[in-house]
Amino acid sequence: QVQLVESGGGLVQAGGSLRLSCASSGSIFRINWMGWFRQAPGKEREFVAAIRRSGGSTSYADSVKGRFTSSADDAKNTVYLQMNGLKPEDTAVYYCAALLYGSDRYAYWGQGTQVTVSS
Repeated sequence: QVQLVESGGGLVQAGGSLRLSCASSGSIFRINWMGWFRQAPGKEREFVAAIRRSGGSTSYADSVKGRFTSSADDAKNTVYLQMNGLKPEDTAVYYCAALLYGSDRYAYWGQGTQVTVSS
């Protein structure tokens, strides 16, 4: 089992920044990738970014490339999503999720944190 807890959401003006955190616990050694997803009202959940625990490779959705950065602090078992240049269309509930070794889907999810960007 893997437990994930997000924090860091809030209200920010367009052009501002926020940093989300996702602390993991449990069977952390089983985690291959940590992903960030978001879901806006009335829309489907979409991929935002991911970071590989081993080696730190990252992947980003085109809509956030150059603005968002995912990083990890292995000592704290925490991953971060630094969001700069926020736009109103970034408003959503943001979730972190864990993709385990040997799996092709994100099986563990955090509770989500609200990010609201005002224009």
